[in-house]
Amino acid sequence: MNRLSLLIGALLMSAPATAQTQPDWTLVIHGGAGVLERVKVLEDDPHFNAGRGAVFTYEGTNELDAAIMDGADRKAGAVAGVTRTKNPITLARKVMEDSPHVMLAGKGADIFSAEQGLEQVGPEWFATDERRQQLEKMRAQKTSWFDVDMKYGTVGAVAKDAKGNVAAATSTGGVTGKRWGRVGDSPLIGAGTYADNRACAVSATGAGEFFIREGVAHEICARVRFKGESLKVAADTVMAETRALGGTGGVIVTGPTGEMAWSFNTPGMYRGKVSAGGAKTVAIYGDEQ
Repeated sequence: MNRLSLLIGALLMSAPATAQTQPDWTLVIHGGAGVLERVKVLEDDPHFNAGRGAVFTYEGTNELDAAIMDGADRKAGAVAGVTRTKNPITLARKVMEDSPHVMLAGKGADIFSAEQGLEQVGPEWFATDERRQQLEKMRAQKTSWFDVDMKYGTVGAVAKDAKGNVAAATSTGGVTGKRWGRVGDSPLIGAGTYADNRACAVSATGAGEFFIREGVAHEICARVRFKGESLKVAADTVMAETRALGGTGGVIVTGPTGEMAWSFNTPGMYRGKVSAGGAKTVAIYGDEQ
C-alpha cells in the first residue's frame, strides 16, 4: 500500500482485520486536545479546527497550516498561512512531492496551489458562525493575545504500512485571534509533525509556542531512537517537559513495529486508533483507555 494513503482524506477508513502478532498497518488520529465539553462529533464536522471550520485571525480571516512527512526517506512538505486551498494537507503533500522545498507560506503557497491544480475555494468555505462568535467573544474580553483554551483542535494522523514505513500528517487553522502571520507548531517539521522509520511518527496538538520551544515531535523520536524508550514512555516524558514550560496539549505516535501510543496533559483529546487484526478505539477524556 502507499505509505501515505492512510493519512489523507481517510481518517475514518479502515481495512479488513487479520490475525497476527505484528500488525500490517496502524492508524492513529487526533482531533485536538484541551478543556473539552462532551459533544457528538460527526463525520466531516466543521467543529474541528482545520480546513472548513478553521478559527479566525484577529483580522477576521482564516489562515491554514499543514504538514506531512514520510519516515522512509524523511521527505516532508509543509504550508503556513494558506487561504484558498480546500484541503491544505493535499497542498503540503504537493510541496513534498512536486517542489524542491519543504515549506511554503502565505501568498506564494496560494499561488503554488493554484498552479498545481488543487481545488480552490473562497473564504466563505472556511468561515462558520460559531468560529466568528468565538473571535468576537475573545475581542470583547481582551484577556489574552489569543484564545489559549485550545478547545477546538488541530487534526492529525500517524500511520505505519506493511513494510514498516511510518508517516505523519497534521492540519490546523491555528488559534482564534492570532495576529501578524503567527504560525504554530503544526507545519513545523520536528515540532508538531515528524516521521522517521528509525524511530516513530508523531503528530501533535496544543499550545504551539511551547511545542516549538520543546521540539516535541523530534524530541519523542530522538528518545525512542537513541534511548530505546517505548513510544508511551518517550511521549509521556516529553509532554511532561512541555507542561513544565507551560504548554498544554497532546501527541499521537506510531512506530515501525506497529506500536501505537498517545499522551496528553489536558483533560481530554479527541483520539482514535485501529490496526490490522486489532480492535478500533475511540476516546475523548483522560479516563477513557
